[in-house]
Amino acid sequence: MNIYSVKMETDFQNKTVVITGASAGLGRAMAREFAKHGANIGLIARGIDGLNAAKKEVEDLGSEALIVPADVSHANEVENAARKIEEHFGKIDIWINNAMVSVFAPFEKIEAKDFERVTDVTYLGQVYGTAAALKRMKPRNKGTIILVGSALAYRGIPLQSAYCGAKHAIHGFFESLRSELIHEKSKIKLCMVQLPAMNTTQFEFVKSYLPNKPKPMGKIYEPEVAARAIVDVAKNFERELYVGYPTVKTILGNKVAPGYLDKYLAETGFDGQQTDEPESPDRKDNLYEPLPGDHGARGNFDADATNTSVETWIATHKKSSLGLAAALIASVCTLIFLNNK
Repeated sequence: MNIYSVKMETDFQNKTVVITGASAGLGRAMAREFAKHGANIGLIARGIDGLNAAKKEVEDLGSEALIVPADVSHANEVENAARKIEEHFGKIDIWINNAMVSVFAPFEKIEAKDFERVTDVTYLGQVYGTAAALKRMKPRNKGTIILVGSALAYRGIPLQSAYCGAKHAIHGFFESLRSELIHEKSKIKLCMVQLPAMNTTQFEFVKSYLPNKPKPMGKIYEPEVAARAIVDVAKNFERELYVGYPTVKTILGNKVAPGYLDKYLAETGFDGQQTDEPESPDRKDNLYEPLPGDHGARGNFDADATNTSVETWIATHKKSSLGLAAALIASVCTLIFLNNK
């Protein structure tokens, strides 16, 4: 049986979830995961082939989907997409800013227009999405907005200066806006989810100046790990969630020893983001236009990726984790008592 064909729960029955970057990668995995939980889903992306495929997967799971092709770097397109989704479903309960593009290259090789493009999509796309969501949530004083971040929102790495800069900007925007919402005593929830390296399709389609094919750096997770975590945050609100132990290690390590990480990444960050396979001179990218076809959620690194994360389970199941810890402590204490009788 196809694992994507089984509807699981109804936590989001009669709720409307909007996902940007929904045609492939993490966005595609999130669409399936929210559909399993009964949500109506607004799907926003540039690629119509991927959007149509995502819509079919959502409907196969028994939920309803509306596709709205849009480029999130244009505020008017995001606003228009939000209006259409709201008119169709009646309201927007959860908005997830996920769309991104990137360039893999040393900073001096990145053209100004490409750096601007990455910033417009990856950073301003989240700003415009948040603005469209707030416009519809504020009259009801209710809703959840999730910003999809990365460990790279705290720790930049070589060869991804444009993307890392955008993710850092998202984090600053998140903190600023969250303080404003608290000042207003708003009941709208704002969350940021920081992700690890994932086996998504972006590595096949990012613009790259590298001699070899790009790859995720460090431990790799399947996108479904992050999708499940984001569904859980939408259900059980957290201000900020770190997905995967490498994310925790990177963020905390950068706070303790940023200078050491500068040198470490200088030594490992170039080879660590490339496979041994030479890149094709005819490589196509999706920086300005989507590539045709349906590309799904996962990339080419299934053999190296894991579909589980103990750290993420603990982070999203705090009550259960405390219960297990208490039970373990009680068992140990009982054994010690019995052994000492």
